[in-house]
Amino acid sequence: MSWAKRWAPVIVWAAIISAFSTHLFTADNTSRVIVPILHWIFPSASPEALARMHFFVRKSAHFIEYFVLSLLVLRGIRGGRRENHLAWAAMALLAVALYASLDEFHQTFVPGRTAAVSDVVLDTTGGAVAQLAAGLAVLVTAARGRKPTASGT
Repeated sequence: MSWAKRWAPVIVWAAIISAFSTHLFTADNTSRVIVPILHWIFPSASPEALARMHFFVRKSAHFIEYFVLSLLVLRGIRGGRRENHLAWAAMALLAVALYASLDEFHQTFVPGRTAAVSDVVLDTTGGAVAQLAAGLAVLVTAARGRKPTASGT
């Protein structure tokens, strides 16, 4: 697999994450879209409940963004090789943690955005869960590929 084919998705996804860190995606701006949708889905929800749901949607987005980034980085590191190594997962997680830290640092310079260490932890957690899911997928695939012996195991 060529370098560009392996790493272009990572670069594109990182650019998307960076775009989400701009002033266009401040809580005030996203509330103009997300809160009306939430109100349509939950018409009897109080303004406070809608605000909590909006907060949850925004934090879920952090988790999902870095979950995807982590899998893409792992794909880039693997480079199409069939084998799996725990070190590759660790490198992918380190890359996610570093990018999350860089993203939060960037937000300190963006009006209307606030940087938080808790967001780095949440982002890195998304990356860690992705690596656990990938590891579980490898184990399940390997278990399905084994043929039972005469004893049935």
